[in-house]
Amino acid sequence: MNLVEPIESSLPQRIEGEDGIAPGRRMIRAGDDSMLSFGERIAAHLQRLAWRTPLHALRLNGRYPLKLLAVPRDPIAGNAAAGEAILAGRISYGSETMDLAKLDFARGDLSAGFADHLQSFVWLRDLAAVVSRDSGARIAERAVAAWLSIYGAQVDATAWRTDLWARRILFWTCYAPYILSSRDLVYRSAVLNTLARGARHLESEADKATIGLPRVTAWAGVAAAGLLIQGGPVRTKRGEAGLLRALGSAQHDDGGLASRSPGEQLALVELLAILRHVYGAAKTLMPAPLGEALQGASGALAGTMLGDGVMSSWQGGNPGSASRIAAILEGTGQQTRPLRQARGWGYQRLAALGTVAIFDAAPPPVSRVLSGGCASTLAIEVSDGPRRLIVNCGGPGRGATTLPPGIISALRSTAAHSTLVLADHNSTAIHADGTLGSGVSEVELVRDDVDDFSRVEATHAGYARRYGLAHRRQLALSSDGRELRGEDSLLPSGRKRIRDAIAFAIRFHLGPAVEPTITADGLGALLRISGGALWQFRCRGAGLSVDQSIWIDGEGIPHATSQLVVVGETPAGGAQISWLLKRAG
Repeated sequence: MNLVEPIESSLPQRIEGEDGIAPGRRMIRAGDDSMLSFGERIAAHLQRLAWRTPLHALRLNGRYPLKLLAVPRDPIAGNAAAGEAILAGRISYGSETMDLAKLDFARGDLSAGFADHLQSFVWLRDLAAVVSRDSGARIAERAVAAWLSIYGAQVDATAWRTDLWARRILFWTCYAPYILSSRDLVYRSAVLNTLARGARHLESEADKATIGLPRVTAWAGVAAAGLLIQGGPVRTKRGEAGLLRALGSAQHDDGGLASRSPGEQLALVELLAILRHVYGAAKTLMPAPLGEALQGASGALAGTMLGDGVMSSWQGGNPGSASRIAAILEGTGQQTRPLRQARGWGYQRLAALGTVAIFDAAPPPVSRVLSGGCASTLAIEVSDGPRRLIVNCGGPGRGATTLPPGIISALRSTAAHSTLVLADHNSTAIHADGTLGSGVSEVELVRDDVDDFSRVEATHAGYARRYGLAHRRQLALSSDGRELRGEDSLLPSGRKRIRDAIAFAIRFHLGPAVEPTITADGLGALLRISGGALWQFRCRGAGLSVDQSIWIDGEGIPHATSQLVVVGETPAGGAQISWLLKRAG
């Protein structure tokens, strides 16, 4: 029995004005910059050099605080296992570990993620999750003293990076009982004085931080410093104004970041959740626009989560930690409703009775706002309850990895995502220096939720310049969650006209617990999920094979998996390939 019916008859027809986004079709465009200019990179380098000059040192001078104005509560619960490891003398980040007896903030062999983890002191929340203030203070104060001995007087390009200083202000103040319990007045004074100098540094440099999450974080630190350290309403208002400007350039109206990175989105939600409690500790209302930004950011993040409670893998990231994500969302103190119909954020969510599909319906982010963006447009991820059925390969994130550079680069390619690849080329070019080039600059989007289906259609012309073809993908999820119908079309586009047939491959990377078996006719496969349901896959218009794949888990660890590959050739007039995922039984 053929499980795939003709797509035009089986999908509900679009009804104007009922797509929940806007009547008719909507264009989602990439930003207007592809990368930082050479002049901007030189200016950033000169700025860091200026931090070491006597003039900048003078800017950091001022009145020293005698105490904190308020001590906020960190609303996000720490990880008990990580806290126990700290008590045992080890601090960890992913697969990396450092002996606390040999704590060295200046070590140069750490991954970017671990270095930031150490420098921000976010790990204090893990320590606080398992130990009282009296016991934890000995560990925390030794670590702060070690940091002060290296960076307290010296303005370092890394340790004094504005977004790191902002996070350090938040975590030193949230865990002040752990780092300011000492009776050593010299040490206490050094901590408070350094906080004051860090706040002045932030206030003068926040607007020079990298556009996006780093600048948002820096200005959040300025606002927090005014509420908790010194500067009062004047610094707080300046911080709020800068934060709203930074959010205006970094966050789309739908709440998603311009970087389109779920990992960065998680960090934004965490930042704004803590900032809300900073306002509460200072007995001040958080400005309504900041509360709205938190609400929107939380919904956008939840919109990329699959049924296992962690993120889908986009823009070089991986699923992350289920416990951390749950703690951050709970820490917002809000009811988080997943964003289904994104605009600039780009991730369309289809969900019905335990089946969730996430669809990338936007161009890749520009290099200005995200280093290491991926050519993933029109890719999907699908879960059945807590089990992942269709995935993207993902990436190691910012943690240490044993993957060679060639594999890390390949994980950014279109072929590493569950979508169509034409002539083995990326839909958006990836340059040798890691930046993104020409390709998908806009996506045409239509969405409808009618009758028994949720339907979304998106089209990009990333292949038009080279091959004269556009890629259109249509998806429809039944209301009972048992069927996900798809159609991939290659349509004539642009001035270029092809004469010879062009090979294409539609890849469906499978979750790590999925075992595929090709059917006898070569047009379908049975997908057995370990401990879960049996799914059937059928396609029409091309052949089907199984190949090897790779999937990166939430710890950044690679796992060998499989992928279904629908292969064929498109003639000059284009091609149309229908496919169906159907839960059996």
